[in-house]
Amino acid sequence: MRGFRTFLLRGNVVDLAVGFVIGVAFGAVVTALVKDLVTPLIAAVFGKPDFGALTFTINNSKFLYGDFINAVVAFVLVAAVIYYLVVVPYTALVSRARKEPPADPTTKKCPECLSAIPIQAKRCAFCAQPQPV
Repeated sequence: MRGFRTFLLRGNVVDLAVGFVIGVAFGAVVTALVKDLVTPLIAAVFGKPDFGALTFTINNSKFLYGDFINAVVAFVLVAAVIYYLVVVPYTALVSRARKEPPADPTTKKCPECLSAIPIQAKRCAFCAQPQPV
């Protein structure tokens, strides 16, 4: 029992559990955003957004392809909302935070011939002119 308790209290298991719960809650928020805000905007532009009534029948079997279209539209909308409202801002934030200062230069230009030479050089390798220190 002690090993099981140690396993459960390790950081990665607890982090995974918290991440899962936050993910489920965030999924509910994104679904509500799409259902309550984005879909009505699309309905305002294109008309009625519900395709659930679209069906066809073959040999007394009813195919509800409208429900499938609704699911595909919902998936595309959720994916677009997550991409544009989460992934793009997060990527921009991370790239801004990770910018490193420029490295110190390792070369300088010779004032005489404008060739690139090492910073520590006392003479230019191309024109043999003495370099200022």
